[in-house]
Amino acid sequence: MPYPENRDFQAILQKIDACLKKGLPFAAYRKPREERVTAVFQADDTLYQTTNFEEKGFVFAPFDLQDNAILIHPDEVLSTVVKIKIKAKKSAVDFSDNGKEAHINLVKKGISEIQTGKLQKVVLSRKMEVETTTKPVQILQNLLDNYPNAFCYLFHHPKVGTWCGATPETLVKIKDSKLHTMSLAATLPFDGDKAPQWGTKEVEEQQMVSDYIRERLGQAMEELHIGKAESIRAGNLWHLRSEVKGTLSPGNDIRKVITALHPTPAVCGIPAQAAKAFILKHENYQRNFYTGFLGELNLNNKSETSLFVNLRCMELQGNKATIFVGGGITSASHPEGEWVETQNKSKTMINIL
Repeated sequence: MPYPENRDFQAILQKIDACLKKGLPFAAYRKPREERVTAVFQADDTLYQTTNFEEKGFVFAPFDLQDNAILIHPDEVLSTVVKIKIKAKKSAVDFSDNGKEAHINLVKKGISEIQTGKLQKVVLSRKMEVETTTKPVQILQNLLDNYPNAFCYLFHHPKVGTWCGATPETLVKIKDSKLHTMSLAATLPFDGDKAPQWGTKEVEEQQMVSDYIRERLGQAMEELHIGKAESIRAGNLWHLRSEVKGTLSPGNDIRKVITALHPTPAVCGIPAQAAKAFILKHENYQRNFYTGFLGELNLNNKSETSLFVNLRCMELQGNKATIFVGGGITSASHPEGEWVETQNKSKTMINIL
């Protein structure tokens, strides 16, 4: 056992394993830069959904909210502090070029659409399948050990599937009308102690996201502050991030905030509806819960919600893992470079397998 001194954590892992065998829903997770691991267990296999986000539990929502968000009822909630020795790995993966031509052609279509003026940005993605014999419980431990700055999770519902991930992006946190989110965009590979050298494309992409958030949230807020862009590390990648904070105006609830922010420019594009339509027409696969969102919904307190965008994730099916990766396309994008970016992003999940 990797954590023999922590009996509470071992009890959580054993219950997760039992739920997987019995086909019972659960969600286990740890928030960024925290040591507390929480697991929400549902006592039966009923498929609950939420549309107004006023319920209590753990929410797991798809990219297209028309499909409704899954809710894990908190029939039992276990939680414990897990002190972790970071085991950052460097990938030695030999990448396949499978799907390269199709993705580059997709990116070219996106750039052409942007050049017509219909889009400013569109996020285009692909999926890749890899074989794995690593069990879900071990994958969760690997996530916790390798990505302390991400929201790490393992989700299972027998009528939905098994998903896991380590996402760097907050969708929204609300507590007593105080709102926190982030403007996240741009990607460069982590290279030792070298500071990232951001180009015009990355800086403009991140500014687009900040401007979009200001526009979408502005009418719902009494005050809104967007901080300066800073480089943040997420596993083996760098991103540009601005902190966004504010106070909700009276009468604005969590559902209005979620529908204003989701899907974010980091997973969809600008303008959102046109970008979403382009994605659904041209990506040629169903994202399902990739680029959706997940997290606590009124779990600890009625007025407290903490949701994260489902990036750097994969779906587990038997001995197969389906990994999802994408990137933001702007007029300054280079198709070959966008392919390389998706390869770099795939390391986050491949490393923990």
